[in-house]
Amino acid sequence: MSSSANIYVDNGSYDKLLSYLMGLDQSQLEEFKLCLQSPQLLLENFRKIPWANLKAIDPINLLCLLSEYFSEKQMWEVTLSVFENMNLTSLCMEIRATMNGEWVHMRDGQMNRESIIGHFQPRYLNIPSLFVSEMEQALGPQDPNQEEAEMPEEEKVHRRRYRERMKAKILMMWDNMPWPEDHIYLRNVTEKEHDELKSLLYPNRTGAQPQTIILEGIAGVGKTTLAMKAMLHWAEGFLFQQRFSYVFFISCHKVKDMKDTTFAGLLSWDWPDSQVPIEELMSHPERLLFVIDGFEEMDMPSNLDNSPPCTDWYQQLPVNRILFYLLKKELVPMATLLITTKEYRTKDLKKLLLNPWFVQILGFTEGDREEYFIRYFGDQKKAKKVLYWVRKNETLFYFCSAPLVCWTVCSCLKRQMVRNPHFQISTQTTTSLYVHFFSSLFATAEVSLSEQNWPGQWSALCSLAAEGMWFRNFTFTKEDLKHKCLEAHLIGSLLRLNILRKVNDCEECVTFTHQSFQVFLGAMFYVLWGTKGSIGGPAKHEEMRVLLNNALVDRNFYWNQMALFFFGLLKRSLIRELEDTLCCKVGQRIMDELLEWAEELKSYDIVLNRFEFLHFFSCLYETQEENFVRQILSHLLEADINIFGNQQLQVSSFCLKHCRSLSKLRLSVTSSILQTELTFSIYQWQDICSVFCNGHVSELDLSNSKLNTSSMKKLCYELRNPRCKLRKLTCKSITPVKILKELVLVLHGNNRLTHLNLSSNNLGVPVSTMIFKTLRHSACNLQYLCLEKCNLSAAIYQDLALHVSSTQRTTRLCLGFNPLQDDGVRLLCAALTHPECALERLVLWFCQLGAPSCRYLSEALLKNKSLTHLNLRRNKLRDEGVKFLCKALSHPDCSLQNLDLSDCSFTADGCQELANALRHNHNMKILDIRNNDVQDNGVKHLCEVLQDPYCELNTLGLEKCNLTPACCQHLSSVLTSSKSLINLNLLENDLEPIGVSILWKALKKSMCKLQKLG
Repeated sequence: MSSSANIYVDNGSYDKLLSYLMGLDQSQLEEFKLCLQSPQLLLENFRKIPWANLKAIDPINLLCLLSEYFSEKQMWEVTLSVFENMNLTSLCMEIRATMNGEWVHMRDGQMNRESIIGHFQPRYLNIPSLFVSEMEQALGPQDPNQEEAEMPEEEKVHRRRYRERMKAKILMMWDNMPWPEDHIYLRNVTEKEHDELKSLLYPNRTGAQPQTIILEGIAGVGKTTLAMKAMLHWAEGFLFQQRFSYVFFISCHKVKDMKDTTFAGLLSWDWPDSQVPIEELMSHPERLLFVIDGFEEMDMPSNLDNSPPCTDWYQQLPVNRILFYLLKKELVPMATLLITTKEYRTKDLKKLLLNPWFVQILGFTEGDREEYFIRYFGDQKKAKKVLYWVRKNETLFYFCSAPLVCWTVCSCLKRQMVRNPHFQISTQTTTSLYVHFFSSLFATAEVSLSEQNWPGQWSALCSLAAEGMWFRNFTFTKEDLKHKCLEAHLIGSLLRLNILRKVNDCEECVTFTHQSFQVFLGAMFYVLWGTKGSIGGPAKHEEMRVLLNNALVDRNFYWNQMALFFFGLLKRSLIRELEDTLCCKVGQRIMDELLEWAEELKSYDIVLNRFEFLHFFSCLYETQEENFVRQILSHLLEADINIFGNQQLQVSSFCLKHCRSLSKLRLSVTSSILQTELTFSIYQWQDICSVFCNGHVSELDLSNSKLNTSSMKKLCYELRNPRCKLRKLTCKSITPVKILKELVLVLHGNNRLTHLNLSSNNLGVPVSTMIFKTLRHSACNLQYLCLEKCNLSAAIYQDLALHVSSTQRTTRLCLGFNPLQDDGVRLLCAALTHPECALERLVLWFCQLGAPSCRYLSEALLKNKSLTHLNLRRNKLRDEGVKFLCKALSHPDCSLQNLDLSDCSFTADGCQELANALRHNHNMKILDIRNNDVQDNGVKHLCEVLQDPYCELNTLGLEKCNLTPACCQHLSSVLTSSKSLINLNLLENDLEPIGVSILWKALKKSMCKLQKLG
């Protein structure tokens, strides 16, 4: 759970400030919030609070918001300023008296409902794992009749009758919820569950009471159940009696297709006699709770952001628009919302809601799943064997957090074990399990369908499922079933077999008992015979391409699972089972169409478009058809794989060995599985390594990997194979660092390797000494070496300098973010002056260098004729250091072409030195001096030399140099006279409109050669 620091105050100033805010009536509170938007009422340096955070907030959460933006004293000052503007004279006098008195220091103390105030930002909880806070004990037991003691009799009757109606409705929904006969029900309404419900809607250690709570999670984990229980506990008088007078339950799938109505009309649907006490509801909106169930079934209204605010309870509107006004806190802003949604719609909700509190519903814990399996099989040994296999299949194990998936897995496997005593569970995939589940159910089911009708009915059912997935429709009406020509006999059987179930609050509607059934059947639609698509437009194979493209660049769990099932259904043995047991008719060209789709991936920038390689590999692994996998992967040119568990290692090893055309591979092993000596891991790692000697991989990035010595050694042996074509190797942040010593095998034995990046490794003396010694070996052909952020010590620089001076192969060296300091540069510069040194590019950014380093570099530049690029960014060189460098730069034969001096702490004086040097040096092409305080005078010096016809500078970086409009005339002259300048960066300088206008006039002239202005 993420949260800010909380403020606990006992009888302190926060209590007093809260009492003032609570004392404002609704119109005064709105005026107070509007005043907070006025710059005149906020003191200097006070941050303005966004109106979106303010407009629907109550006094308690308003105080929380103020504490987030202001200190305690500032909160009082702002409040006084606003109250003075509102002419609340007596309150202003009280506040001044309080402010003149002694401030109450913030401290921990005994907590009570009024004194706990905290920052309230979007937060995340996990259930189960909620705690019962001290706040809940402080509230004490609730008396359901306490709030009614001084209430008019008519209101008492209204509330009691409504509670009774809602209790009956919830219990009826519960009783009508179908469950398989052999399903194991683990939980009842326990005291712990009661406490969890309290924790949802009462303040706890995080501070203020949440007004918008979202229960999010995958299908079937208990979001609706938890919301219904909260409502039932209220209706029975156990919970929330002192907070909520009325609780309303709104089912999104029930209302989404209803005709236009009013908000008042929407509330009347659950009222016993349709006589809704609207005036009572409107007079106490803070005592209303709206439970909005199944947000994922709602369509977002168009132009919602541009529509005028709605506060009229009697305005006739489409139901979905009414709900969105309710969610945006335009209707009933003081009410509390409890919303359930599948996790893939969370982003849409965040755009609508103010200060939401997200509660992740996790469903069955690992312990729950283990208990379910043991109780279902009745044999602990057998259950644990099954559970061990399910754990290895991480996708299926995640699915099993839903109780009904636990039942699906257990019932399917138990049937197979009964039918076949020699059944091998290790051969099962997620797809094969679902195929066996459906085939075993229908093998014994009595369905009054002729054999010739089965293929058409399966196709119709799968088309219904697929269409529902495309349109996010999970509830199907009688008309939907009729439109797909589904026969009543099949629907009846599906209901009896718990594939479908009736929807409680939607007459003659059905839904799939678990969404995974709809996902599976939707995927099955694309392997069945036929050319017509599910949504009536594109042909089936075109729909299939869109599905795969969406699923493999999207993290939507259900689309990903649909693609997985689709590939899994291509397994030949499963195709036979679909045809023999379920009487399905499978299409003949599916694999050919998939190969055509895969060939198009060559022209698709799969890395730029965030293609999910690992999911693609998982889909291919699900087929278990190696010949098909080999064909489809023959077009893959690059891949980005993150192995964070056994399943990822398994699917990667299965697929990578078939990637014969692969040229670039990023492979990150972020779990510790390869730091152990497990036999299966060793063999799978061997398969992955084989791609380097059997393919065309030229670039490998192993960054952020955790390996052991033997796995690293195995990789290095493959990389030194004569058939290996690797040229670039990146090994950033490797754990443990000592295994990098194994790279000696590659550096000695692979003369194709020209680029090595070992950045972000704390190399230490033993590892670095061995590597530098190897670099000097005649068999090593390394040209580019990057050692940024390696914490290189002084002892290492001697070996490094020896390497630089003794080899003509290394042309690029990056040492940024190392404590090189002036002594290290002195050693390095001695090597630069060696006649054997062939270094062309040297990067020394953020190396703690000072002016002495510039003196050493200047001396080296006078003797070295190969160095053309020098990066000294983020070193405090100051004007003195720049002056030293310019001694070398002013020589006409200085070979330097690219110099980066950004963020080097020099001024206009340094610019004067650079300008003088450029007058004599016509080799310099690129100069970057961004983020230095050179100001207008410094630019003036540079502009004078840039107008010289012999100046060859083509790129100048002046970003964030404290420039003003005064320098624009000089720059304008350069733009119209320079024959070489084509790139100019002026970002983050306050040039004002007048300065921009001057530059714009110069840019429009034909003499201007500039191509890029930043």
